[in-house]
Amino acid sequence: MIAIQLPDGSRREFPAPVTIGEVAASIGPGLAKAALGGRIGHGKEAKLVDLSYRIEQDTPLAIVTDKDADGLELIRHSTAHLLAYAVKELFPEAQVTIGPVIENGFYYDFSYKRPFTPDDLAAIEKRMGELAKKDEKVERRVLPRDEAVAYFKGLGEDYKAEIISSIPQDQDVSLYREGNFEDLCRGPHVPSTGKLKHFKLMKVAGAYWRGDHRNEMLQRIYGTAWASKDDLQQYLHRLEEAEKRDHRRLGRELDLFHIDDHAPGVVFWHPKGWTVWQEVEQYMRRVYRDNGYLEVKGPQIIDRSLWEATGHWDKYRDNMFTTESEKRDYALKPMNCPGHILIFKQGIKSYRDLPLRFGEFGQCHRNEPSGGLHGIMRVRGFTQDDGHIFCTEDMILDECVAYTELLQKVYKDFGFTDILYKVATRPEARIGSDEIWDKAEQALIESLKRSGCDYVIAPGDGAFYGPKIEYTLKDALGRQWQCGTMQVDFSMAQRLGAEYVAESGERRTPVMLHRAIVGSLERFIGILIEQHAGALPAWLAPTQVVVACITDGQADYAQEVVKALQKQGVRAQADLRNEKITYKIREHSLQKVPFILVVGDKEKANGTVAVRARGNQDLGVMSSTDFSQKIAEAIASKA
Repeated sequence: MIAIQLPDGSRREFPAPVTIGEVAASIGPGLAKAALGGRIGHGKEAKLVDLSYRIEQDTPLAIVTDKDADGLELIRHSTAHLLAYAVKELFPEAQVTIGPVIENGFYYDFSYKRPFTPDDLAAIEKRMGELAKKDEKVERRVLPRDEAVAYFKGLGEDYKAEIISSIPQDQDVSLYREGNFEDLCRGPHVPSTGKLKHFKLMKVAGAYWRGDHRNEMLQRIYGTAWASKDDLQQYLHRLEEAEKRDHRRLGRELDLFHIDDHAPGVVFWHPKGWTVWQEVEQYMRRVYRDNGYLEVKGPQIIDRSLWEATGHWDKYRDNMFTTESEKRDYALKPMNCPGHILIFKQGIKSYRDLPLRFGEFGQCHRNEPSGGLHGIMRVRGFTQDDGHIFCTEDMILDECVAYTELLQKVYKDFGFTDILYKVATRPEARIGSDEIWDKAEQALIESLKRSGCDYVIAPGDGAFYGPKIEYTLKDALGRQWQCGTMQVDFSMAQRLGAEYVAESGERRTPVMLHRAIVGSLERFIGILIEQHAGALPAWLAPTQVVVACITDGQADYAQEVVKALQKQGVRAQADLRNEKITYKIREHSLQKVPFILVVGDKEKANGTVAVRARGNQDLGVMSSTDFSQKIAEAIASKA
């Protein structure tokens, strides 16, 4: 008998080997119809398999449907094959290469004699729908490697033959067939093409064969696939919203910044954008000041010997910008921590000086691949709100508790309240005793508990020198951005010889806590722009108030109002142009100015202003004093 344990704890026994599909059918016709595959085994050892997979020994089993994350993986993987099937039907001379699942969808790379057009994409998607409706069975077979090579060469699929040739000769390979199309694949797949109903092709891009620029440029077709029509429509809506919020487009439209080929991966900040930057930086500077941090500033260029001592030269040399002077090698710093240790080492430090908190708006440079650069989100030159806390082991918990609470307040002020927390624990390759790791991990976990945070554990994802908490915020579209971190480091201070005098008089190495709240200021400002769709809250907006006169007769009064607001510290400007007031209002509305004040003869005579708030809200007429109080409250509340 073969015993199968199901997720609800029940057991089913079968007298002979049985397929996943047969198990599903034995449970009920509804499950048999919904089943896409199965997951056998325990935990990380569990394996996703086809419905045709035969179970020959006792095992735990979960039937996978489109309600499961694994089910969505099967759908997307199978839709990639459906895409290749449709391309071969419409363009028989095209050669198929690889087609993996990616976040939110899939892609497939093709070699073809001409570029695919938007009309081609529409035709391919239509053909995919027709093939799916045929509900053709997806079947698996296994061939010896050399036989598979010969098979694909016979089909004229040279890329597939090359892939298979790289597999060891003594290994068999699996192929999946649906209708007239057969593809190399490890699987698993949905049982038939009829399971694939909700998909859309998104775009075509170039991609080098095997990612090597020396190879042929292929055509990569991207697509998305979902379990339901609603899920697909919601995703497409999110994409549409993301396009509207794209920080690169808004950066141009709002005149905030630009990226130039003369300095790839480095940002040129315009006056308005630099105003936003300064608001973020000065806010974080107040956070430093109010929470016991001492602001420091380290050099941009540091001798190679320091990076060798920390281990960065060996591990990150390819990502560092280097230079040479007087026969000495230097690197632009890719991170700030070694510099902070050198500052700590100046002068004798006592246990009474701890915890010692250093903060720096440290400009760093990393030689990111040009293909990975993305607006101000991923750049080569960036500034971090970097902080390092030097403390004793007994201080780790209290420091982490205080830090998490501080991070939550900062994120809330910037408009983010949905935060995900992850504790990355010890990897197999690590330094330090288990006792120290136990203490550090417990401190991180306990700090989140004390702060009332739900968290997940990421086993083995910690650094070799210590565990960490990763803080990920969710934006208005539900996208996740990992920004903050708290990292426990037992290694770097010791490598660079940092010590303090303990109460006993002994010299000891401090524990070093690496922490950042917003991380890269460039990236965080990009996130803010997209979060608020460019309509930054009043306290961050580069121009907070515009005072527009209806005719030249109110120009002097408009300037008086502006000067009074500027004296109050408000970023206000006057629009005295000889244009219709409706034109002025529309233009400043498009620039997403929080408040537009309109002044005519009546307002001038009464010392009032007609107030329009962003979003076409008419707040009526009020005295300039009342508006001054209103804008002050809006800025102070960070609403």
